Amino acid sequence: MRHYDVFNGDADGICALIQLRHAYPLDAKLITGVKRDIALLAQVPVGSPVDVVVLDVSMDTNRAALDAQLASGSNVFYCDHHFAGDVLPEHPNLTTLIDTAPTVCTSLLIDRHLGGRYRAWAIAAAFGDNLNAVAEELAFAAELSQVETEGLRQLGICINYNGYGASVEDLHFHPADLYRAFAVYSDPLQLLEDNAPAWQRLSKGYAEDMEKGLACKPVHRCDTALVTALPDEPWARRVSGVLGNELANRNPEKACAVVTEAEPEHYLVSIRAPLNNRTGADELARQFPSGGGRKAAAGINKLPREQLGSFIDAMRAQWG
Repeated sequence: MRHYDVFNGDADGICALIQLRHAYPLDAKLITGVKRDIALLAQVPVGSPVDVVVLDVSMDTNRAALDAQLASGSNVFYCDHHFAGDVLPEHPNLTTLIDTAPTVCTSLLIDRHLGGRYRAWAIAAAFGDNLNAVAEELAFAAELSQVETEGLRQLGICINYNGYGASVEDLHFHPADLYRAFAVYSDPLQLLEDNAPAWQRLSKGYAEDMEKGLACKPVHRCDTALVTALPDEPWARRVSGVLGNELANRNPEKACAVVTEAEPEHYLVSIRAPLNNRTGADELARQFPSGGGRKAAAGINKLPREQLGSFIDAMRAQWG
């Protein structure tokens, strides 16, 4: 029977799979893409039974493909923290670990599943998903030094940063290649100590792009919302998500959004709920076609430019 690993191309998906494959080594075909490419399960062939692991992509978005796999006799392990739909499927060939709480990510669910065997990877992923308080608590419990904790913070942020872009051509690494480069390490602290070439390239790119992003001025600022616009450039598409996290960290009482020119008529939108009220981002995003995500962080793939004002109004109303 063939094996497939289907995973989000961000820090959470990559770190979750690294943990799982160190615990259960397996030669599987990798299916992933840019962070917003979440309809991934449909890329697994249907017809004969296969074994599939699905990590960090919405079951709601992939429900039809999941049903098709189960109908063909496939075994599916599905772990995620995004909106999964109103009713979870039940099937003898389906194992699910689903938790949509705003303080949970897929890597933390895998960490629980494995009893904390590769916890440093889960900590890096939590930092990448901007779950800073959770990550810091785990790092403290693991008796990591301040330097080690900060290293995992930067690693998670940079892996997450690599996942953003309109296409894989925007990225420094295809997420599958970044997974392969980092998965040789069971402990990410050793990766940092070795100063692996992929890490050098990724951290340098992050620093350069973030400097440009932070220099961009907000197009809207009020008591409840902050919106920054970025140009139609590869660096801007790469930095959009992590810039949203950084703006949220700097403005914990505000909802933050980064709108990036994606096409002549559209914006790509990253949304972050206020850190002191980590809910509602998914509800806001789903008010617009192509929108989705989770409670604390969400996005819209194609927001028509003429709807920017409507989006800002909806954003203010969501947290007003």
